[in-house]
Amino acid sequence: MLKTLIKSVRNAATAVPAILTPIFVLLESFIEVSIASVMADLIDYGINPGNMDEVIKYGIALLIRTLLAMFFGIMAGYTASRASSRFAKNLRQDMYYNIQNYSFSNIDKFSPASLVTRLTTDVQRVQMAFQMLTRISFRAPAMLAFAFIFSYMTSPKLSFTFLYAIPFLVIVLAVIIKFAFPKFRKTFETYDELNEVVEENVRGIRVVKSFVREDHEIGKFKKVSDKIYSLFTSAEKTVAFNAPAMQVSVYACIIAISWLGAHAIVESGNGEGLGLTTGGLMSLFTYTMQILMSLMMLSMIFVMLTMSKASADRVVEVLNEKSDITDGPENEIKDGSVEFKNVSFKYFKTAEKGALENIDLKIKAGETVGIIGGTGSSKSTLVQMIPRLYDVTEGEVLVGGKNVREYNIEALRTSVAMVLQKNTLFSGTIYENIRWGNENATDEEVQHMCRLACADEFIQGFPDKYNTYIEQGGSNVSGGQKQRLCIARALLKKPKILILDDSTSAVDTATDASIRKALREEIPNTTKIIIAQRVSSVCDADRIIIMDDGRIADMGTHDELYERSGIYREIYDSQTKGAESDE
Repeated sequence: MLKTLIKSVRNAATAVPAILTPIFVLLESFIEVSIASVMADLIDYGINPGNMDEVIKYGIALLIRTLLAMFFGIMAGYTASRASSRFAKNLRQDMYYNIQNYSFSNIDKFSPASLVTRLTTDVQRVQMAFQMLTRISFRAPAMLAFAFIFSYMTSPKLSFTFLYAIPFLVIVLAVIIKFAFPKFRKTFETYDELNEVVEENVRGIRVVKSFVREDHEIGKFKKVSDKIYSLFTSAEKTVAFNAPAMQVSVYACIIAISWLGAHAIVESGNGEGLGLTTGGLMSLFTYTMQILMSLMMLSMIFVMLTMSKASADRVVEVLNEKSDITDGPENEIKDGSVEFKNVSFKYFKTAEKGALENIDLKIKAGETVGIIGGTGSSKSTLVQMIPRLYDVTEGEVLVGGKNVREYNIEALRTSVAMVLQKNTLFSGTIYENIRWGNENATDEEVQHMCRLACADEFIQGFPDKYNTYIEQGGSNVSGGQKQRLCIARALLKKPKILILDDSTSAVDTATDASIRKALREEIPNTTKIIIAQRVSSVCDADRIIIMDDGRIADMGTHDELYERSGIYREIYDSQTKGAESDE
């Protein structure tokens, strides 16, 4: 895990502050501990004998050391914050960039809400742990070591009083870690559920309101929120034992040193005992607090690291998840021909039945192919094999005469434009959304593609026309408008293969026909694969494929299928007669 996380400390802006922080912390700790010895000398050689010259000398020494400790403390805080902020920035970038490389099968392993939580809350906890490691994890041991050395120099026998507290604290800490970690892990996983409920509610707020389901959604949120409260409270109750255990240790050590130290001073006044002075006893009290506060800091570090480990594990899961689709060497795609050779595909390796089974299909470059079939017949799954959104389980898919695995991913997907069932628009103007197809396209090219997709007519009706701002997800345009904008975006890529996955379902039949006519006339050399529920959307295709239960049930032209396929004839008649009766 650490090996994976440490990769995000990869540049000087992160590494240099991370290295300087422990140096400043060590200097701060040494000077802070040495202040107690100066204070002891001030008492023994200045205040007790009433020597003002010594009081002034040691007073100035105290002031200088205090200022130095403050300076090094400020510098340690600054460099630690800078290093941890840079580390978190690099970590988020590494996670986000890795997610961009995921295939669909990788994405299926994580919910969107989980990825958001890992990129935000979990990274923030790891950032806090990193800052703690670079600062407090050095300060606590350094303070512990320096304070013990100084206390030993003051009174060797009394300094060993601290050692009795350590075993007790170690046992308490081990028990806390054992029981708290699983609870924190479960809590952070439940945050995913909370984010999922919120995300689902916000995305579907119109549906929630139209069905008057606000109370139901509030109940779902409250249930998950109460679960987090319960888990976190239970974990914090376990961690809460740390503070009283530390306090017991601190007070026990202070009482022991007070008793033994007082006897030592009395005996020293009689010429016997440990030779302890009043200033020495006062410094031992300070060392006691410093040593036990260091132990408390160490215990807090372990507790915080226990909490952060759960988040770190979740972050590392995202970083270690590697795409199961790798680049090939080929960058040139000859044409838009597509061939499926005995292709089978399973979404899950353990699944008994595949989504696709024994698919053999050849599509010529420039050919228009329609695909129809019932819900769940794997129409969308079939076309997702072409741009390698998923990789086939068995067999091979060829584009331009070569196996898609041989192509560079970017080159392949640049040559294949796909309008998915769930059309997605992004925050920005219409120009910016369409230019996802080609960021260097001119305004004239964008407008031309919108005319082909029958989108120009409604865009011209907007006050700002092509500069109209599209809300996140395209919430301020209708379903049909969204589909046409997505088709225009795909056309702007000027692809060798165009896949329309039920992407005209929200437009009327006249508009659908206009779009198909424009595609036929404007891009005759582009291979067009059209998935549709309406037979009218594919009846003029060169070939029509009927999918059934992950297999090709039949294939041919409209006339051929109408003659020999009972399934096709039934679908066609039911739709056309339904349309006639509506008229």
